[in-house]
Amino acid sequence: MTTTQPWKLIDSTLREGEQCEKADFRTQDKLEIARALDGFGVEYIEITSPAASPQSQRDAVQLARLPLSARVITHSRCVVDDVKVALETGVRGIGLLFATSRILRASSHGSSIQQIVDAMGPCIELALSAGVEVRFSAEDAFRSDEADLLTVYRAAEKLGVHRVGVTDTVGIATPRQVYALVKAVRRSVGTDLGFHGHNDTGCAIANAHEAISAGATHVDVSVLGIGERVGITSLGGLVARMYSLDPQGVAQRYRLGQLREVERLVARVLGVEIPFNNVVTGETAFSHKAGIHLKAMTQNPGSYEILPPEAFGLQRKLIIGSRLTGRAGVGYRAREMGLVFGEAQLKAATLRIKEMCDAGSVDEDQIDQVLREWMTA
Repeated sequence: MTTTQPWKLIDSTLREGEQCEKADFRTQDKLEIARALDGFGVEYIEITSPAASPQSQRDAVQLARLPLSARVITHSRCVVDDVKVALETGVRGIGLLFATSRILRASSHGSSIQQIVDAMGPCIELALSAGVEVRFSAEDAFRSDEADLLTVYRAAEKLGVHRVGVTDTVGIATPRQVYALVKAVRRSVGTDLGFHGHNDTGCAIANAHEAISAGATHVDVSVLGIGERVGITSLGGLVARMYSLDPQGVAQRYRLGQLREVERLVARVLGVEIPFNNVVTGETAFSHKAGIHLKAMTQNPGSYEILPPEAFGLQRKLIIGSRLTGRAGVGYRAREMGLVFGEAQLKAATLRIKEMCDAGSVDEDQIDQVLREWMTA
């Protein structure tokens, strides 16, 4: 299966990711992360609004000046003064937002839908007059009335925006809901269409995939999925999802072998560990332990891997030192060591390894020693 719908990645590690509780990016951190993301191949790098603080403005100027292939864009409220500050930094795009759900309209800005439409006009026109790419997003789209959403999106399209954005700001949407709403927006406007999804209920990657399936052209991601609360769609997670559907296409677009280093960089800056079961780059991502799995893997790695570790510059791990091991796995390791053995020797060595593992943890050196003692070199 291939993904015929074109899509691009907007990496928001330096915007959404800065909202992560653990994040306190220094200027040099931001520059290093931006270069790493560009090296990986993301099409866009979204940075914190320059209006957020004086340092944010200074950082935006430096980031916008980097000689990158990726387009550096920023995020802004629909406030003319904020847009002016953003344009002065030299960014190549501005993403404007306005909350459209009843709950946020009441608790955040108090504006009606018509007032939102009136307020976004001057900001969009100012940004467009500066020649930058302009996106308008309806914040909290999945708790908004669909009719209200389509009203603001059509108004934004009429004003000339390049892209509208559908946002799952609180992570409430299901994949089915994402597909249905993105499809409805796709039928209503002809602009490019972006999706920004939070991971509060663990659906961010699936939701991003469904958005693409329904016609989204851009998806917001961040390294390790960092962001407000539990974060958003992870860069590695979405790339893995899309690679499984279109290996050749994804491998041609992104330097997959650099994913682990990008994640290590961000983890180091945050002062956190990459989760052991992280998609692709986690310590156990390509580990195989159960006997029936090991048997199949020695015959065909694709038996239990939909993602080949080699595509990401990684290696698989067959765990022989376990009470769950079987003769196929033990024999595989013995042949790797150049040992010659018969079925009786293999059976005896496997039983001995199981007994040792029942008694406690066993490392690779101990396994190899058993094989040398029980089999003939």
